[in-house]
Amino acid sequence: MWESTDPAVRALGALPTLAATGVLVWAVARPRAGVRQRLGRLARPAAVCACLSLITSFALPGAGFGAGWKLAEAAVLLLLLAAVTRWSPPRELRTALPPTVLAVALWPLPLVDGESFLEAVGIAAFWLLPAAAAVAVGAYPRRQARRRRNAVAEARSVQRLQLSRDLHDFVAHDISGIVVQAQAARFVAEADPAQALLALERIERAGLSALAAMDRTVRMLHGPEGAVTEALPDVSRLPSLIEDFTSAGGTEARLELPAPVAEALSREREREAGCAAYRIVVEALTNIRRHAPGASRATVVFTPTAAAVEIRVTNDRGDHPKAPARRKGSRGGLGIPALTEHARALGGTLSAGPHGEGGWQLTAVLPATFPGETP
Repeated sequence: MWESTDPAVRALGALPTLAATGVLVWAVARPRAGVRQRLGRLARPAAVCACLSLITSFALPGAGFGAGWKLAEAAVLLLLLAAVTRWSPPRELRTALPPTVLAVALWPLPLVDGESFLEAVGIAAFWLLPAAAAVAVGAYPRRQARRRRNAVAEARSVQRLQLSRDLHDFVAHDISGIVVQAQAARFVAEADPAQALLALERIERAGLSALAAMDRTVRMLHGPEGAVTEALPDVSRLPSLIEDFTSAGGTEARLELPAPVAEALSREREREAGCAAYRIVVEALTNIRRHAPGASRATVVFTPTAAAVEIRVTNDRGDHPKAPARRKGSRGGLGIPALTEHARALGGTLSAGPHGEGGWQLTAVLPATFPGETP
């Protein structure tokens, strides 16, 4: 191979190696706080260095300081290739990869005299291997980092969904109860102060319950160190829930919860189903209070089946002028769809729709085992 003795030509041939080395030194130079940002901006300089390498290799094949110098140039380009693959944004990465890989794969060709086409292809294919290895070295931690980000985003999404459920199922129910009690107290305050006092006591209890739910939500926001340790409400809280709902006035609620069902849903292995059952009843009663204020009766019935428990919450339309007729297929917001997904995740079902003459019925089936059955 012809080799130039002109110092200017030799210096020009060394330019790609010096430029690539300078780019790497700049990227990892102090201060260390900005190393990651500088590494993320390597794509364009790497592409420029690769193009310089290709130009000097084929336009000036005798430039530089021999094969050892070109080998060092390829090594520096491999380091740049790994760094670019690891840190560069996808758009810039797509621009920098092709010229850098080509520069690494084709650098030996101008140094080999009289090679055939197949030999040239073999040499280029051989040097594609270290280029592929450099890409793999950069791509693996990039993929792992992306998976970690996706896992964190998914965990945050699940947490946000849980928080929204808590706010909707518990806080909204208590606040709607406060509103109803306050309205009732306003009307009876002058005629029957004793009833107004009872309403204020119920408002206080509902407010404290809402604050407890908010505290639980805030502790969940603080992460693992603030994780919730207290048990979520389950079917054992239903009698007091029904009592408070009825005492608010307007709609009389009745609960049918057989002892075997209450016992089954309170056991540790059925705890999640018990909490889901409580949420379902809370959502149903909240919807009655909001969408059927004139309903005179509401029934909550738990019925055991072969390997599940069926929950039916039914209300009539009543004669109150504020009681709107339910539209067929109406779900009334995000509460029912969210609970439907929750029930499906537990292996159950949930549906809601018109019932009787203007009434409404919510039906849920949750898997459960009862005493004496094989779990």
